Order: sequence, then structure tokens, then C-alpha cells
Amino acid sequence: MAPTFAEEAALWCQGFKLVAGVDEVGRGPLAGPVAAGAVILPPRRRFGWLDYVRDSKELSPATREELAAYIWRDALAVGIGFVAPAIIDEIGIVKATYQAMMFAITELARAPEYVIIDFLSLPELALPQRGIINGDALSLSIACASIVAKVSRDRLMMENDGRYEGYGFARNKGYSTPEHRAALERLGPCSIHRHSYAPVREALETGSAADTSHA
Repeated sequence: MAPTFAEEAALWCQGFKLVAGVDEVGRGPLAGPVAAGAVILPPRRRFGWLDYVRDSKELSPATREELAAYIWRDALAVGIGFVAPAIIDEIGIVKATYQAMMFAITELARAPEYVIIDFLSLPELALPQRGIINGDALSLSIACASIVAKVSRDRLMMENDGRYEGYGFARNKGYSTPEHRAALERLGPCSIHRHSYAPVREALETGSAADTSHA
């Protein structure tokens, strides 16, 4: 299924010209932040690259990178929000996800008139909004938000690979792969691990502790 402008077009016809699509990535990883993207696309503009936009999970890393560059170039506004692992541990992943989405919306260079979100709704958002089930598969704006959020988070985790050696963050992006779980057992958690997540908590409880190079 290819996303379309059907959701946006209905809102454009109602007079909402600045419609922001919002999506999150990184709720499940054991390490790194949760991220969110917000994208406002020009009403009724048809860029050729839009034909290749899908939910970020369906795209290769190279395709995501290429599409992210087009989105940043052609969108009316793009915002990215991150919430750090320590905050995730403190308030929980659901509230952290809301927070990342709010950060992404506030980072937009143009204030949206309406917000459409993949599945969720934001209790603290003082704007008209709607959560759309499978929104990243249905809406081009939401799919674009998922792409820029994924690319931004992946880049950050690749940078963290150089800071926290041995965990394979450049490859696993913090997700629970066999390589990552083995590194947790061998090295213990580092400072960007989510200590409230069971595998990380179990590594702490067994007495594993990262040495100073992983602190």
C-alpha cells in the first residue's frame, strides 16, 4: 500500500493549509533516544520522489537517506524531537513518545494549523489533531515524518557507536539483536541504555557494569 494525500486533501478542503504529519521511531530499542518527526508538505504539490515514500520500516537505509534529503529540501517545514534514555526511564516510554512528538512539532519553522499523527493523539497539544491507525501507511505527511525521524535517529546511533564501543550501535541502532544482547552481558549497560527495559535491568541485576570507557 502506497500512502497518499487523501487525509491531507480532506483537511485542505476544510481550509487547513498547514497540515503536519507526525510519527515516532525508536520505542523498542534497549539504547538511545526515542525520536519523532513532524513534516508539513506543500498543499497539492506533486514531487516525483513522493511516489517512493513509504513507512520508513519498509525502506532500505539508502532509500531512506535519499528521501530524507528530498523531504528536508521540499517540505514547508520539518521538525525532529528526541527524548533521552534517562527521561524514558523516569517517565516511561509512552509519555516520552508524547514528549518527543511535542518537541518535533515545536521545532517546525511554520506553525501547523492541523496535526495528523500515526495512531496516537497528544493530550497536551492545543491544536486540532487526529490520530490515524496505520497513518504511516496511509498518509504521505506521516510517512515522511517517519522517514526523517528514522534517519535522524540512525545517524545519532552511528555517532554513538564511536563513543560507546563494543555494542554495535552502528549496526543495531540500539535494538535488541543477538550481538547487542551479548555485548550487554559482556560489558554491562552504558549511559545511553534504557535501564528500565528488562534486558538492561537484568544485566544490571547480575552485577555487570561497564568500565570507564563505556560510562
